[in-house]
Amino acid sequence: MTRRNRRPDWRRIKTLRSYTIDEAAGALQVHPNAIRHWIKKFGLRISNDRRPHLIHGGDLVSFLKERRAAARRRCGPGQFFCLKCREPRAPAGRMVDYQPLTATRGTLIGMCPTCDKLLRRFVSVARLQAETRDLDLQITHLQVSLRDTAMPALGCHLQAED
Repeated sequence: MTRRNRRPDWRRIKTLRSYTIDEAAGALQVHPNAIRHWIKKFGLRISNDRRPHLIHGGDLVSFLKERRAAARRRCGPGQFFCLKCREPRAPAGRMVDYQPLTATRGTLIGMCPTCDKLLRRFVSVARLQAETRDLDLQITHLQVSLRDTAMPALGCHLQAED
């Protein structure tokens, strides 16, 4: 029994080889019925109508690449991809927070107006202005670790006040 794989990896297929349905299913780690479904419903080409059905590796690779490209949804500036809604969305109230992760990268965090889940988008500092042009941006500063301070005080809350 093969495990369920929603995104078969086209790199597992050799383009110059022909595969039976079972061989293709084994290489892609999908059920053989998934390959049969692709042939019937989505027009995956087979080399002849005789059994066993043979699928050319190049046809299978191009089919998988086209299928993945059709499913992609690009986010424009000011949009985040909501994992629950499965759609690019502008954050609620056009408000986002920027939390730096490093000196050059950070995370934009907003809220989905439809399902009220958090939206996250990684962005570089160089692209921050272009990505948030139409958004109300609030920047939270990177918290300094104890290693970065000149005189770290581990027990500063225990010191008596003067």
